[in-house]
Amino acid sequence: MPSLSFDPARTAVLCMDYQNGIVANIKDQEVLPRAASVLKQARHAGLPVIYVQVGFRPNFPEISPRNASFHSLKSSPERQKMFTGSGPAIHEAVAPEANDIVVTKHRVSAFGGTDLEMILRAKEIETLILFGFSTSGVVLSTIRHAADADFRIIVIRDCCADNDPEVHACLMDKVFPRQATVVSAAEFLDTERLI
Repeated sequence: MPSLSFDPARTAVLCMDYQNGIVANIKDQEVLPRAASVLKQARHAGLPVIYVQVGFRPNFPEISPRNASFHSLKSSPERQKMFTGSGPAIHEAVAPEANDIVVTKHRVSAFGGTDLEMILRAKEIETLILFGFSTSGVVLSTIRHAADADFRIIVIRDCCADNDPEVHACLMDKVFPRQATVVSAAEFLDTERLI
């Protein structure tokens, strides 16, 4: 079991892409109560909770036709509803509370084109505890950026999911440990290890 000692005053939790339209596609719906428990514990320990969601303006001016990941949104009215206006709602099982921060992104990474890093620096955050959907999308991209920006990273493996379980396992077991500490929700919830 990796050590989970960290300074709560310099640690934040990132809950990424837990939006209704995205969560609906996740096979393991048990991630929701696990994530809710992690968020409750984080708030109890005084950690800032930051939500990262995907969202766009009407007509998607943020999306280039060269962007293979997001360009298909422009031709899918059903998917457009999920990411514009009130569409990018965070799932009620993990809904933000009054003091939480919500960051809207227009790319895969939580950092790409957002003010997330400015918020983290303003709060003097050095450690990120993160989870989200999908493992091969927002989680991978955010870990890469955060590691290059010299943040210490803790990933909660069973609060992440991917449409390809083999990709999820490979990233958690072989790729992420090079730049992050990978733990389960139960390990995080072990209060003796929080501080």
